[in-house]
Amino acid sequence: MSRTRSLVLVLVLVLAVLSCLGTAPPAWGAPGPWQLPLPGQLLVARPFDPPPGPYAAGHRGADLAGTAGQPVLSAGAGVVAFAGLVAGRPVVSVEHPGGLRTTYEPVQPTVAAGQPVARGSPLGVLVAGHVGCPVAACLHWGLRRSGTYLDPLSLLRPPRVRLLPWHG
Repeated sequence: MSRTRSLVLVLVLVLAVLSCLGTAPPAWGAPGPWQLPLPGQLLVARPFDPPPGPYAAGHRGADLAGTAGQPVLSAGAGVVAFAGLVAGRPVVSVEHPGGLRTTYEPVQPTVAAGQPVARGSPLGVLVAGHVGCPVAACLHWGLRRSGTYLDPLSLLRPPRVRLLPWHG
């Protein structure tokens, strides 16, 4: 049997086993622990651009195009760590299991620190005027783990499945 045919057979078997277990392989946009913080279609106005060092210039999150006044939702379940002003801008931060923290700015909060939130719970409303936003209103969505900034859009990507050759 050719190598390609063997890999296809293994993939078909894996999918059959998963369907028997009542679980399907994850698909892009499928329900999971994370979701977009703005309702509607994902429109990235400015992507994540990590700085080369802790004090260097960079873009420590992703700017998502939105509309002033639209609801901002918690990307995942957690506890509100902060809701208030930072350098004159309204910010909400949510602490999630596993040491992750998401931030949302500029958001007029409707939640308070210490409040538990579910995935999709409203955190507040988007405010216009985010610096560097090419449209009227952008949500700056950030993600950190232990002080390291990560691309928040990575939360929405399906896990990477890799098949290895099988040598029988």
